[in-house]
Amino acid sequence: MSLSLILACIWGLAANVLAMLPSRDNYWARAYVLIALGIPLLGFVTYQNGPIVGFLVLLAAMSVLRWPVVYLMRWIRGA
Repeated sequence: MSLSLILACIWGLAANVLAMLPSRDNYWARAYVLIALGIPLLGFVTYQNGPIVGFLVLLAAMSVLRWPVVYLMRWIRGA
């Protein structure tokens, strides 16, 4: 397993642990941090393993951070 996939697995584990902890702001601050770390990590995964694996990691990240994706789609439809 490559370094980028190991880091992506650690990111996914961290995202799940952060989701279990209580939050006052509905987890948005944590989501921003995860997005800021996840975008370069996704590029690293795609660079090392190819676009198919990168797309699979993108789908996994979108399933973890689904509400930012939902709000982005609502914003795009409203624009």
